[in-house]
Amino acid sequence: MIFKRMLGAFGVGAPTVDTVLATPRIQPGGLLMGEVRLKGGDFDAEIEHIALGLVTRVEAEHGEGEQSGLAEFYRTEVSGPFTLRQGEERSVPFQIPVPWETPVSEVAGQHLPGMAMGVRTELAIAKAIDKGDLDMVAVEPLPSQERILRAFAELGFHFKSADFELGRIHGVHQQLPFFQEIEFYPPAQHAGYVNEIELTFVADPEGLEVILEADKRGGRYGGSSDAIGRFRVGHQEALHRDWASEINGWLSSLSQYGTAGHHGYGHHEEHGHHGGHHDGPGWGTVAAAGAAGVVGGFVAAEVVEEIFESDEEEGGDW
Repeated sequence: MIFKRMLGAFGVGAPTVDTVLATPRIQPGGLLMGEVRLKGGDFDAEIEHIALGLVTRVEAEHGEGEQSGLAEFYRTEVSGPFTLRQGEERSVPFQIPVPWETPVSEVAGQHLPGMAMGVRTELAIAKAIDKGDLDMVAVEPLPSQERILRAFAELGFHFKSADFELGRIHGVHQQLPFFQEIEFYPPAQHAGYVNEIELTFVADPEGLEVILEADKRGGRYGGSSDAIGRFRVGHQEALHRDWASEINGWLSSLSQYGTAGHHGYGHHEEHGHHGGHHDGPGWGTVAAAGAAGVVGGFVAAEVVEEIFESDEEEGGDW
């Protein structure tokens, strides 16, 4: 028995863990449901806890370069301590709330390139190597978000890329330490003065903050600038607005402004984003993007990175 426990400390003959998701597709603010299935190993094991975490890859700006890492942005324990007997099979059901600000990774059944979201299971075993499991999960847009995304398609925008940025948006209440940027190439009627558009959603139970950032082409004096449009709307109201007209009108208004007369706060300072917004009943238009609210470091990034690398070596999905 002593020899077996020594082997168990090195992961030999230890319990196994497998998480099965009943909801492999979720929406922000929804419930992630499933069960953690355990099977005892060659010896009785004292389980300290079972924890679930939502993890994703996030980019952070440092000086003139960028770094990417894995962030655990939500974590909860679904079981406290218990003894898992030798060879015992046990199932631990769970349902956990998904943060409203969780970024979208799938639209109309199509995966957004660059987006990766996972559920990490941690089985903490006393006096032994902890075991883990990693499962992909798709996050679909809320109906209010989908309505706005559909308007971009109606206007002829083309998807360019999507990523997560570590930081906070000036003037917007955020619970997560990062935000999502979905980038589009503009349609022909706007391509003469706009290089690309970045769309960001920050959702909560009542509604959405919708932030647009237009990378404007250089005018008479060359160079470029950023124009910000920001709108607060309830989820139900968003379903009935003419977003194609709203977005088209905002973009058309940008052609009336030259780059020289706009005020800037500096663009993308370390971990910061989107400053100088105009709040009001419609889209605000200012050529400014700045830094506000720096978030230091990734949440459990190093630990999760090691887990991902371990899973990749074992032939995991990521």
